[in-house]
Amino acid sequence: MPTAIKIWEVTANGSLSAIPNTRINLEEQLETWLEQDISIISSDYMVIGRQVSTDFGGVIDLLCLDSSGDIVVVELKRGKTPREVTAQALDYASWVTDLSHQRITEIANDYLRERKPLETAFQVTFGDELPETLNEGHSILIVAESMDSSTERIVKYLSAQGIRINVLTVQHYSGEDGKELVAQTFMIEPSEATEKVRTGSKRRQSLTREQIRVICDGKGMAELYDDLLDRLDSVFPSKATTASSLAFRGKIGDGGARVILSLLPLDSDANHGLKFQVYTKRLAEYIGISTERVESLLPASHETWTYWAAVNDPDIDYWIGFQGFFKTVEEVSKFADGLAG
Repeated sequence: MPTAIKIWEVTANGSLSAIPNTRINLEEQLETWLEQDISIISSDYMVIGRQVSTDFGGVIDLLCLDSSGDIVVVELKRGKTPREVTAQALDYASWVTDLSHQRITEIANDYLRERKPLETAFQVTFGDELPETLNEGHSILIVAESMDSSTERIVKYLSAQGIRINVLTVQHYSGEDGKELVAQTFMIEPSEATEKVRTGSKRRQSLTREQIRVICDGKGMAELYDDLLDRLDSVFPSKATTASSLAFRGKIGDGGARVILSLLPLDSDANHGLKFQVYTKRLAEYIGISTERVESLLPASHETWTYWAAVNDPDIDYWIGFQGFFKTVEEVSKFADGLAG
């Protein structure tokens, strides 16, 4: 059971002074706080709906999307009995499991409204494109000011059975100087909860850098891959892996980090070379060169390419680029040296 969090203040004379826990019907404020800053729970979440009505007559407090494109149901306890809060959360999950890509997009766009469409909001939040497939998995997070042993037993049992469910306890404190503090703790460590269900997940997990290197080695392209990676390391300090690629990212303008170039080892072979996809305008702005210059640095085996989900995006220029193959060390040198210098 989540234990009570105790907080002490270090006083001017070096002694410790306990800050008392205060009950202020915190759950009445939590929904607004979490909507305003969901990173209180996780920096891997973005809110796509508040008070979302299900087809079963219930209302989900907060509906979120994580960086993998999976749904997260956030349910506040708000005085419900242990059986009620757990049963209700599972009922919401049974509705969420069948949500289509289109329905999720509709819910998100209705919530986001004029701020930005889901594709753009996702990219701004996570620095990556919206996955082609959404909701291959989902999780449940119950948030409360305190939790009882009955709910603890139920949640731990469900988690052990491979259901992604957890409890977040949030507590409020008031210091003598009037300063208010909020602290939180999870019943199950999030990384541990994720690992428990990883093997049963339908979603393809992101490749590791080591796995990508092994794939390239098996296809006779390890030397080419190593050379390109080494040459681009100073150009793109930010890199991340996906289920099929190594993505090179960079900050453009006042926005967040965006994917600029991707290497796709699974679509590569010794005959064609190491496959790449590049967003032309993003790379041009990131490096400070013309789009014509970008194309001139690419291998001869390139062709136009557009990210499929952005065909109707008003920001379409940033989703258009080229794809092709690096086949020789000379092509790698021409591209990397052109960007670096």
